[in-house]
Amino acid sequence: MRPQVTPPRVGRRLPTRPLWGLVAAVLVLGALLVGRLTDLQLLSHQELAVEAAEVSTREVVTPAVRGRILAADGTPLAANAPSTVVTVDPETLLESEDEGRALVTQVAHALGLPVEELWGRTRLCGTPEAPPAPACFSGSPFQPVPLAYGVDPVAALGVLERPEDFPGVGVSTLAVRDHPAPVGVNAAHVLGYLGRPTQEEVEGSGGSLHPEDRLGRAGLEQIYDEALRGEAGRTTVTVDPRGLVTGRLGSSDPVPGADLLTHLDVEVQAAAEEAVRDAVRRARADDAPADSAAAVVLRPDDGAVVAAASWPTYDPGVWTRGLSQDEYSRLLDPERGQPLLNRVVSSTFPPASTFKVVSLPAALQTGIDPDARYPCPGSVSIAGQRFANHESEAYGRIDLRRIVEVSCDTAFYRWAYDEWRSLGGLAQTSDAGDRYVALARGFGLGQPTGVDLTAEAAGLVPSREWKRESWESTREQSCARAEDGYPEVEDRKRRRYLEQLARENCADGWQWRPGDAANFSIGQGDLQVTPLQLASVYAAVANGGALWRPQVGAGLQRQDGTVVERFEPERTGTVVLDDEAWDVVREGLARVNTVGTASGAFQGWPHTAYPLAGKTGSAESFGRTSTGWYASYGPVTDPEYVVVVVVEQGGLGGDVAAPAARAIWEVLRSKG
Repeated sequence: MRPQVTPPRVGRRLPTRPLWGLVAAVLVLGALLVGRLTDLQLLSHQELAVEAAEVSTREVVTPAVRGRILAADGTPLAANAPSTVVTVDPETLLESEDEGRALVTQVAHALGLPVEELWGRTRLCGTPEAPPAPACFSGSPFQPVPLAYGVDPVAALGVLERPEDFPGVGVSTLAVRDHPAPVGVNAAHVLGYLGRPTQEEVEGSGGSLHPEDRLGRAGLEQIYDEALRGEAGRTTVTVDPRGLVTGRLGSSDPVPGADLLTHLDVEVQAAAEEAVRDAVRRARADDAPADSAAAVVLRPDDGAVVAAASWPTYDPGVWTRGLSQDEYSRLLDPERGQPLLNRVVSSTFPPASTFKVVSLPAALQTGIDPDARYPCPGSVSIAGQRFANHESEAYGRIDLRRIVEVSCDTAFYRWAYDEWRSLGGLAQTSDAGDRYVALARGFGLGQPTGVDLTAEAAGLVPSREWKRESWESTREQSCARAEDGYPEVEDRKRRRYLEQLARENCADGWQWRPGDAANFSIGQGDLQVTPLQLASVYAAVANGGALWRPQVGAGLQRQDGTVVERFEPERTGTVVLDDEAWDVVREGLARVNTVGTASGAFQGWPHTAYPLAGKTGSAESFGRTSTGWYASYGPVTDPEYVVVVVVEQGGLGGDVAAPAARAIWEVLRSKG
């Protein structure tokens, strides 16, 4: 029998509390791990799957055929044409030690193109080495990078036949924007241009835009972009961790965009473009600066824009060929006249005497007698300041029609001054009761017309309330100039003028002075209008007061000619005048071309067979040559068109703008 062993007695207990703490910690950690695994496996499975798919798939875009922009008779103004494009595979660039610099240099030399220009097109927009847009590449890194558009096919073939020298370089034919220029039509400012979307636009589009899409960036291309663009095709491809394509998951076919039919008449548009170009040349031949010019032709019965020309202009094809940064800078250069600026809608000028079709009815509303004769002296004194006619010419006592015919400023000065005093003079701080301001706004001035073109300026109708607001926002600057002067201005006479103006504006620049009222009445001072706004005013005079939203676009149609939508004319307001006021204005305008300030330009015109009504204007600004205007409509018996021409710093309206308008009217008359 085995003896029983009794263990020895222990004098203290083992430390069990730390062991239990360790066990608890292990259990808690295990629970957390199990929970996280459960979350990964059960709760986040879908989210991780989506992220994995995003990492391993990419979308390749096939652009839709963009809709054409057509003239009123269906002639294409902006279309699509095949273009030989030399591209490079982005994988080749990525795998090169120099990121493809040597390869791009070889391609540039082979095509006879600038190396830096082509290299810039391989740089993704927004990266450190990329040139500013639009000279960089904003497309997808999974598609061929276009190096050059419109390449000579022979040169392109030479590259294609030497794959060992040009690895990854391809040649393809793409549909690019083409401008056929029928009968020499440019229409760059009206048509606009295309550009790639920015990263912000793509991210904010909800998937409807892709970096490879083309968006309208100005003119009709921008206004009607969605309809013209159509819907791009999409192909989803799989890629490996290096970004190389490994497969295709699915695709959708592109849907072509609709064609935009316009009201533009190619013959009239060509005539308008030639007229403004020639007007600038003639003015410069007479030593006038003639910075720019613009012309617009409207239909007064519905606001249709038949022609719109702005000079200087540019070749719209530069956007298709690939614009370099230097080329883009030249389009914006003030020294070159800012060719990208559409002066029909974006530039404003004082309308000068063409504004008298507004201020004469306003004067009639103040109580002048339509049947009376009024003095037209060479000059008048308004609150101690001399205001004169052109060359201080006097005409004696004449009726209102004759006042319009000879453009008598002094009569308008006197009427405006009398009205200023009757409203309370300097004591009047409100615009209430000012018929001149009210009627100018009633004709739609001081606000955009709503035309379907981009970057339209609002113009300005100055008034008492406007002047106070302007003074309050600029007083500090005016007072600083009053104290410091204009040391940077070299011309002494102009420097003194600016300093005097600053002192006046600092002290009491909020006041609507007699000179403000007088200048406003003849379309001078702070009054500013665009050529299109003035054309809308004359359209209302021609049609009896109807204001129409000017429209270039006439409707949308499919590329087979099927009508999608017709744009209806939109009436935006009515100018209410009594018949006598309309008659006085129209009868005065009808005499301007026969015996008035435009008679020289219209000498030999068939006034009986095709009578026109018009008004010249010469806007003056300190230290600058006059800006010439001519606004007109006709035929007087049944107005079909409105023609407005402006030549900035070109001289007198009757000398530079009226002859240009006549050239346009010659084409309009020939159309019957």
